[in-house]
Amino acid sequence: MILTPGHVPYADWRAIYLGAAPALDPACHDAIAASAAAVERIVARGAPVYGINTGFGKLASVRIDAADLATLQRNIVLSHAAGVGAAMPVPVARLMMALKLASLAQGASGVRPATIALLEAMLARGLTPIVPAQGSVGASGDLAPLAHMTAAMLGVGEIDVGGAVMPADRALADAGLTPLELGPKEGLALLNGTQFSTAYALAGLVEAERLYRCALVTGIVATEAAKGSDAPFDPRIHALRGHRGQIDTAHALRAMIEGSAIRASHREDDVRVQDPYCLRCQPQVMGAILDLLRQAATTLVTEANGVSDNPLIFPDTDEALSGGNFHAEPVAFAADTIAMALCEIGSLSERRIAMLVDPALSALPAFLTPRPGLNSGFMIPQVTAAALVSENKQRAYPASVDSIPTSANQEDHVSMAAHGARRLRDMAANVDAVLGIELLAAAQGCDFHAPLTSSTCVEAVRGVLRAAVPMLGEDRHMAPDIAHATALIAGGAVVDTATTALGHALPGVAA
Repeated sequence: MILTPGHVPYADWRAIYLGAAPALDPACHDAIAASAAAVERIVARGAPVYGINTGFGKLASVRIDAADLATLQRNIVLSHAAGVGAAMPVPVARLMMALKLASLAQGASGVRPATIALLEAMLARGLTPIVPAQGSVGASGDLAPLAHMTAAMLGVGEIDVGGAVMPADRALADAGLTPLELGPKEGLALLNGTQFSTAYALAGLVEAERLYRCALVTGIVATEAAKGSDAPFDPRIHALRGHRGQIDTAHALRAMIEGSAIRASHREDDVRVQDPYCLRCQPQVMGAILDLLRQAATTLVTEANGVSDNPLIFPDTDEALSGGNFHAEPVAFAADTIAMALCEIGSLSERRIAMLVDPALSALPAFLTPRPGLNSGFMIPQVTAAALVSENKQRAYPASVDSIPTSANQEDHVSMAAHGARRLRDMAANVDAVLGIELLAAAQGCDFHAPLTSSTCVEAVRGVLRAAVPMLGEDRHMAPDIAHATALIAGGAVVDTATTALGHALPGVAA
């Protein structure tokens, strides 16, 4: 995959997160070289320039002798590699590296071509630094995590190579790579920036987009199980409101239920006038989620294609300008909205599960078991879904409203983007399980309508589930069933099956 710095689309960042190996567009090499040459000229002038010949943060007023400039850059890396906690997942860490690569390659950071080439080579050869995931407040950049990434480039710390963790110097040597010796400005350039927070936020966005699509599928299967109406998906309703996500969502739901014999069986003489909101308002709720994810994508793609270093180098005038592009407030806001979206996907799904197990609402056997009383059926899976949804609600509190002063009050307002973004994958895993439980419950509900069948799309999805999990007759060990269904959600089989049956993709962020 070729990265053109400043012009990388969302689909490419998603592909890197999912395993694609990026390489830089050679057209960026001139800008990189010009930026590095500008730093050399700035150093030669001898005037104080932050991060090049001064200390960092609160120590910015301390001048550094020319003989100590290389030591200054190495020291900032080693001193700032102060993270704690579990290591970043490899897919997210690789995405962080690719984001840093694209940022540095725009020629505004003063980094030498050889430094960028090492980062590019590590990505190409599957060398992923071990980076503790806790320790960033989202300004002045993601300093601690990026310091661990950079330390590995120096041969310090550890590197993951195909799942095996080894000392960084050995991993580099085995790959035929030489540890980096930093030049002026390079340590700071590698540390400054929002790439850790942005990588986690983009990963959360990819997972949220996937779950939005999964929830459309499980939601339409649940609609069929409850013998819900497709009238709320009529395009005339949604055209009158005008929200694009709502229109796209209603179109997808309508397409998935087309041709259903179950739906046809209750078009006439159904005493119910309106369905519960969890069925009837799917276009409105899920459509708002889609609009929110698209807005977050706009913010994150802009951030991913920007430069969040400080100071920034302008080779045309040989200036190093200090600013605040490292402040990750846009990322924090985007991460908070993705957290809200994940929370609502799970919440609406859980309400459909609760509706299906309640005979007063669904007209199905109590707890979806043929012999309620002797059997508990789906009683406790609904409780599990409720627990996961409530856990996500607690995690969805906005991180961006928090701040704490750091660096002796020099950095007196921070974004907490790292916290906001880092929670998203765990929240997504909870939603995977909730949707897995809904898939089981909805398929079970449809089983009670036999010999009537649903649409081609719904029956294909039910077939994928039933190949692994039979209908629940008498009570059995439920955890394996939930694990199977959750794997179908998380692994993409449910959405892939629906997409194949429809002949086109479900709406998404880039649609």
